[in-house]
Amino acid sequence: MATTSESGASKRATTRKATSTRPARTSRQRTRTRTQAQPKTRVEHAQVLAERAVLVPVGASLLARDNLLAGVRDFTSRYGTRTSLERELKRYERRGASARNRFERRVRKSRALVERELRQRRRGVERSFKQNRRRLEREVRLVRRDLEKQSDTLSNRVEKLIGEAQGRLSSVA
Repeated sequence: MATTSESGASKRATTRKATSTRPARTSRQRTRTRTQAQPKTRVEHAQVLAERAVLVPVGASLLARDNLLAGVRDFTSRYGTRTSLERELKRYERRGASARNRFERRVRKSRALVERELRQRRRGVERSFKQNRRRLEREVRLVRRDLEKQSDTLSNRVEKLIGEAQGRLSSVA
């Protein structure tokens, strides 16, 4: 928003009021003027520091007292009568009961999920165990058959060799 002066000497755009001619003070300058002028001597400086050392804890304790009184006032307004106290207690009880129920629901849900996963894993292990056992039994049967065939072949060869050896020995003798 631009304003111009009526004098016509200088036309400048400003956002400040036309009546304000001093520059705005910084927050530090405002604090200085609000509190006290700066001490000029060492004695005055020591006096300011001593006052500060006393006033800070006093102010803090007054603030703590005000907060405590506000809390007591809130407490007495909330629990001032027996009916209001009972009402608040019932409210807390309902809130506690709903929190307990929510927790129990979560626990039941988590337990169901864990049990379901455990059953699925158990079924998977049992399934793979049965498959591996069947595969092993099949392999054992095949190896046994092969060994029986080979032993039959071997015993036939041995009998044949023995027969030939006996035939040769009897023809030599």
